[in-house]
Amino acid sequence: MRAAADDGGLRRSAALGARLAILTAFTVFFVIPVLWLILAPTKSDKALTTSSPLAFGSLHQVATAWRHLDAFSDHIYRTWIGNSLLYAFGATAIVVATAIPAGYGLALGSFPGRRLLLTLTLVVMIMPAAALVLPIFLELNSLHLIGSVFSVILPFAFYPFGVYLAYIYYATAIPPELLDAARTDGCGEWQTFRRVALPLAKPVVALVFFFSFVADWNNFFLPYAVLADSSQYPIQVGLSDLLSSTPSFNPAVGGGGQQVNIFRPELALATLLAVVPVAIVFLFSQRALVRGLVGGAVKE
Repeated sequence: MRAAADDGGLRRSAALGARLAILTAFTVFFVIPVLWLILAPTKSDKALTTSSPLAFGSLHQVATAWRHLDAFSDHIYRTWIGNSLLYAFGATAIVVATAIPAGYGLALGSFPGRRLLLTLTLVVMIMPAAALVLPIFLELNSLHLIGSVFSVILPFAFYPFGVYLAYIYYATAIPPELLDAARTDGCGEWQTFRRVALPLAKPVVALVFFFSFVADWNNFFLPYAVLADSSQYPIQVGLSDLLSSTPSFNPAVGGGGQQVNIFRPELALATLLAVVPVAIVFLFSQRALVRGLVGGAVKE
């Protein structure tokens, strides 16, 4: 019996060791590229190819990389960041104003076509976003909106996943008795939503806001298709344009015609700075996000 127990302990130790090895391998696989990206702006372009990949350079090199990046094409990097903030916050504001009431209506309303609308919401939610670019482009072109701010904000404001999140929250986490009590006290449907349902839905509002903002911030294909002027690009399209202007990655591009040369440290810094707004939004909404994610699991 003791030998059998020892064999069982050895098997459990071997299984635990195998799991730890697999998890360590995956961690290294994903963490090393992120560390390289963080450390790349601290080194010169030459040092990136000659020194250790995970070696730290200097903070002075980070400042130099920022000066080169900021000077690129008359400070256009700042313009791209500003455009992304405008597009993402503008569209997200519309999403929050429309998706929360829509989810409330689908969850608690009773009207003809409710199930059909919910089904269509689910179907559109799982469709690839790229599949809708062509019809959206044709629609915007017919309205003469191509190349304008609205050609990005209005399509971004269509966010069925936000409607579905609000639907799930109202269908599972809001006690119907609270809403019935408000109606009994004389509140109409709009007053019930505004005074009772909406204040109780702060977690899901934060959830919809965060996911919508991230989706809008990271969207590349639609702005690339509807915007021709580089001064209107959001940061994701701008980074692609920046990459094509980098001699390190495109040998056909030289210094002629450019105010500065953009190399790998500047490109790494540009990528890191493009993540900062999303990180800030996450930090401010982190607590509400956790509540929103678990809010539909149990009745409150």
